[in-house]
Amino acid sequence: MRRTFAAGIALLLLGACGQKAEEKKAGPPPALITVTQVGSGEFEVVEETLGTLEVLADPKVGAEVPGRVVQVLARTGQRVKKGQVLAVIDAGDTTLANRADEAEARRLEALATQQDRLLERQQALVAKGFLSKNAGEDIAAQRTAVNEQLTAARARAENSRRSVGKTRVTAPLDAVVEVQIVAPGDYVKVGDPLFQLVAPHKLRAHLPFPEVAATRLARGQAVSMTSPLAPGKLFESRIHEIRPGIVEGSRTLDVLADIDNREGLLRGGGTVNATVRIAAKATALTVPEQSVVLRPAGKVVYVISEVEGQKRAQAKVVKAGAKRGGRVDILEGLKGGETIALDGAGFLTNNAVVAIKEAAKPGGKGGPPKDSAADKTVPAGTQGAGADATAKKADPVKPEAK
Repeated sequence: MRRTFAAGIALLLLGACGQKAEEKKAGPPPALITVTQVGSGEFEVVEETLGTLEVLADPKVGAEVPGRVVQVLARTGQRVKKGQVLAVIDAGDTTLANRADEAEARRLEALATQQDRLLERQQALVAKGFLSKNAGEDIAAQRTAVNEQLTAARARAENSRRSVGKTRVTAPLDAVVEVQIVAPGDYVKVGDPLFQLVAPHKLRAHLPFPEVAATRLARGQAVSMTSPLAPGKLFESRIHEIRPGIVEGSRTLDVLADIDNREGLLRGGGTVNATVRIAAKATALTVPEQSVVLRPAGKVVYVISEVEGQKRAQAKVVKAGAKRGGRVDILEGLKGGETIALDGAGFLTNNAVVAIKEAAKPGGKGGPPKDSAADKTVPAGTQGAGADATAKKADPVKPEAK
């Protein structure tokens, strides 16, 4: 009896050891991933960057004549038109100077007229021989000198007349008054600043690109820009200029593009997200960015294939190109149409067993009902440890195992 009991215990121990050996042989459970297909279609090669906006026209209006400011007609933030009066300077001194210059011009006009008549008489006397030729030449020289003085006097009178007009300070272009510097009662000299204007209808974007993009950028290429100042608005432009040097510190190229801002949505100093279209491919193989992982062999995409009844991830070394909208252009390594790992690709190794996670189906807040077929279906590719566990649960335990 004791021998029979000992033999039973030995059989049970041997069965447990055999079960543990089988479990060890089964290996780790499959990695749970999602998959997608290698896409094929049109793909744009672009360069993207974050740029800043600069106002092209921001003139500083200064005094062109000296005097005391008697009126200020424009305030900070006010929109002004070209030719609109911004301020008025006392015109008393310039008016008096203009009157003096015009009086001098009239005096010289009268003197020049007298010299003309005198020259005619002298020339008649020289012709009759009553005066020498040298005397006639002296009179001609005096008339020429008076005429030149008259020309200078007329120029001074015109200049002082213009100065009278400059006492009314006007806007040089359609703009907005950014800063009002002068106030009524201030005495200003020639060149003193009165207003700082800004014309926001024409902006220039400074777009920094890395040095490696220099060979792919050229004048005239199309640029698309968006800004947080104008959500949902797309601004189209072209590369206006590429500065020849490299910006010290950032080591970037300064690419310039002009923006038509007649609607006034953008502001100088704001930011823009810019996209330069380099080229477009009619047929390109693309994959999501998370499907491309870095391994010692290089950039790898895991292709899912059936091997001995199991789903396995096969590492394919690829040559990746440009990125666009979360997808990567694959230049070499894939043929197209393959099923590749998506979520979870970064945790895979070559020839790893995987289980494909099915996409969630719409079925309310809690998903599908508990007794639905979706809960009872084993996901494809779970023939490993998960399938064994299901089989063991379904089969009744044999009496011999007890």
